Parts: sequence; C-alpha cells; structure tokens
Amino acid sequence: MGIVNVTPDSFSDGGRFFSPTLAIDHALRLEDAGADILDIGGESTRPYSMPVDTDDELQRIVPVIERLMERVSIAISIDTSKSTVARAAIELGVEIVNDVTGLTGDPAMPELVQESEVGVCAMHMQGTPQTMQDNPSYGDVVEDIFQYLQQRDQALLVAGISPTRICLDPGIGFGKTHEHNISLLQSAERFLDLGRPILIGHSRKGFVGKLIGDKQRNRDAGTLGISLAMASKGIQVIRVHEVAATVDAIACFRASIG
Repeated sequence: MGIVNVTPDSFSDGGRFFSPTLAIDHALRLEDAGADILDIGGESTRPYSMPVDTDDELQRIVPVIERLMERVSIAISIDTSKSTVARAAIELGVEIVNDVTGLTGDPAMPELVQESEVGVCAMHMQGTPQTMQDNPSYGDVVEDIFQYLQQRDQALLVAGISPTRICLDPGIGFGKTHEHNISLLQSAERFLDLGRPILIGHSRKGFVGKLIGDKQRNRDAGTLGISLAMASKGIQVIRVHEVAATVDAIACFRASIG
C-alpha cells in the first residue's frame, strides 16, 4: 500500500504532494514502482495534529481521485474517518475505506461501508491524534489490542459488512509508546489469528528514528528492515512511503529464503 498524503502537515512528507498535480504524479510513480493499493488521505493524523474541516478535506482529495481513476489500474483507498468524505470518494470509484478510528469516529460510517460494499480497514487508536501520545498505557499491549480488533470485527459483521471485505490494523504509533510499538511488531503474527488480512503502517515513524539512534536521519532503510520482518511473518498489507525499494527487497528476500 503506497501512501499519498495530500496534506500540508503530515509528519514525514507534509506539503511535498499537497497540490493535485504533485499528488497525482507521486501516485502514478507508486503504481509504476509496484504498489497494489494507493492510500489517499487529506487529513494528517500525526500526533497533536488538528482536525480538518470536511470541506477542506474534500477539496484536497476529490481532484486527485478524479484524475487517478482515469489513469490507474490498481485499487484506491481513502484514508478518512468522515463518512461524507468516504461517500464522495466511493462515488468516484474508490474501493477501500481506511479508517484510523476503527469506524467509531462517525456513526454513519459502518452503514455507508455496508451499503456500498467496499473494503474497509479498521485500525486501533488509543485516544485521538490530539491526545494519543499523552501517556498511553495498556495491561498487555498485544492482547489488549487483539481483543479490541476482535470486538471491532464482530461489530462490523453485525453491521452487515462481509468478512471478506474487512482488514484490521493494530495501529503502530497511534497511542503507543516506543516499547509498545516494538512489542506489536515482534508479535505481529498474533493478529493473523483474527482471521482477517492485517495491515501494518510503520513507515518513517518516530520509533524508527529511535531504533536507528538518530531521529534526524532518513528512516527509509529502517522502515525497509521492518517491512521485511513483517513480510516474513505473513502480514498481508504493508503501508509505506517508499514503494520501489520495498517491492524489490521483498522479492529478493523471498527468493533468498526459498
């Protein structure tokens, strides 16, 4: 899953692809590099980011999706927690809703997903982007999040969403300490027991900088190392900024281990 941030303030590439033309060119490069899904978002969810008005979010993503639908052959995902934004994207042809609130942030979202029959990714987040890094705590981070995702999965099934259209995400970096993130990655295969495709979104996040010992250094190599670990554990969806290196590395990794 290649990341297309149509925002001025995302933590890693905010502003680089804020104009529709730049975002579209970037998305096309990601497809050429081997992405299977393009994840387009118009609202940053980095720690302490502020919410974006629905109209602003629509103005950011609609022109990009409109033009991409004419030019790409892979699936497009909309990264939003607003049903109004998701509906507009779906009407343009988007096939997946990627919701960081696990479809709890907008009460209309489950019904929209059910009626439109799109795929959905439900993520775990403790708190909100404005509060999630204020002393996050768990009893057992892996089992607590496993149980949360299991409950969200059941809620989506009750809402009438087909199990074949559900993906789950433990939410690396969303209301987790450095140690929590590492524990989740080390036990990522545990989430496969949920019986749904699992998405891991670790790309360029702050804990990568801490792992490599320099928060100012480029985090793509560190991200790639984690991506290979996730591929080796059987994680189905790896959400990254740098698609080309990830695709090449996974191909060579798989060939090398037989």
